[in-house]
Amino acid sequence: MRIGTLASETGFTQETIRYYERIGLIPAPLRSESNYRDYGAGFVDRLRFIANCRSLDMTLDEVRHLLELRDNPEARCGEANQLLGEHLGHVRRRIDELNQLAHQLEVIQGQCHEEQAARDCGILNELDRMEAAADDKETHVPGSHGHRPG
Repeated sequence: MRIGTLASETGFTQETIRYYERIGLIPAPLRSESNYRDYGAGFVDRLRFIANCRSLDMTLDEVRHLLELRDNPEARCGEANQLLGEHLGHVRRRIDELNQLAHQLEVIQGQCHEEQAARDCGILNELDRMEAAADDKETHVPGSHGHRPG
């Protein structure tokens, strides 16, 4: 099948499929006589596996490791269990960070009690008074906006 069909069957964009090929998550497909990529059914299964991992918010490195285990049927599943345990710990830390963020936003929102001029807005004044973090990465929770390409 061609890349458009593969994209339709898996829900990935053609660009994402090409990207996954470039970074080695999927192997390079065979080429037709007219030099089109020719994807077999195994690609659908592999991309669905990747989609399942990504739906659990796994990083591409975590997906790569699980694919390596999947590609080696004699490998021990303890590695997969360890990886999943580490990922679960990361998710739990993110939940704690998001709860802290929600509390901070509630406090800031509590500064606004009535409709008034922007110069008197409690929210805007509180945001002016807050000490900014040295680096946005220290306080911003990755993945908290629900946007992920692909």
